Amino acid sequence: MFGIIRPCSRHGCPSLLRAWRAHLCGLCLTLRDSQGQGARLATNYDGLIISVLAEAQSPHDSPHRIAGPCALRGFRSAEVVDARARGVQLAAAVSLVLAAGKLRDHVADGDGAPGTRAARTMLASRWETAGARMGASVGFDAAVLTAAVDRQFELEGALGTAGLLDLTAPTEEAVAAAFAYTATLAGRPGNAAALAEAGRFFGRIAHLLDAVEDQEEDAAREAFNPLTATATPRAEARRLCDDAARGLALALRELELADRHLVDMLLDTEVRRAIERAFGEHAAAASYDRPGWVRKSAAGVGTFFTCGLWRPRWSRRRGRPSEERCYLGDGSCCECCECCNCCRCCESCD
Repeated sequence: MFGIIRPCSRHGCPSLLRAWRAHLCGLCLTLRDSQGQGARLATNYDGLIISVLAEAQSPHDSPHRIAGPCALRGFRSAEVVDARARGVQLAAAVSLVLAAGKLRDHVADGDGAPGTRAARTMLASRWETAGARMGASVGFDAAVLTAAVDRQFELEGALGTAGLLDLTAPTEEAVAAAFAYTATLAGRPGNAAALAEAGRFFGRIAHLLDAVEDQEEDAAREAFNPLTATATPRAEARRLCDDAARGLALALRELELADRHLVDMLLDTEVRRAIERAFGEHAAAASYDRPGWVRKSAAGVGTFFTCGLWRPRWSRRRGRPSEERCYLGDGSCCECCECCNCCRCCESCD
């Protein structure tokens, strides 16, 4: 998971924002309660989709509770998915294992001082073990995730022999397995095939967008980047992302869901926006003032520093109420769409 999902907090869709935040905060608190405060660094926007998918298929199996005030929510309480929900437990397990893989990737790239690399290796091992244990608690074998991470390293080490889609395949398989297992948790086996297909497409998009956004930085650090290694032009990467987004949308239509609003918003509308952000002419400038602003943690993994509420000191929206902090809430969006294009009634809101 690479943090490509960054939903808008426009005041016209407060129910979607609350639902999204319930899963984000629920994942964060589940990681804390099961593995301690440090594990909250593994929280990421894309990981919560697993919890969203599980709840969308079987809402009664996803209890909520009221969490106490949190600094990242402006010291407000909020309704969150309870740690008893098996969907959020699966999301936490997947987040830990994949964050461990990201840490190992940083070590392989030689990032940080020797002592930092040793600490990252130890943390990666601890998170990988914890993720496997949490996965087992809900019947999920996390070995498919660790195997995908290992195969990714092997492919990246075989320079010049792997094509671009060969390099994205481990991510696709890992995400497909996690998405499909939500059907088992929800008691909807008929959804498993479509969820696996959706997971493959989403994993491909996530991997490609991560490569696009990191390409210049990777070049500066002489680190591996799949686009550079395979000499893939950005136009071709864009074509692959657009094709995958269409496949993802088709797979979503096959799902039987009790409530699909948030699923469609995150995996359709927001995925399309993520692609536009990554390949748009002003993507770099726009990303600094988005509700999903993400920075690297000290551990070297992507972690959230805002739930649509916090803003860095240099943000022009710092100090405003949360409902005014959306990048679309500055009057640029027409008033005919009150739900941030989640119902597609206003294409100009894109």
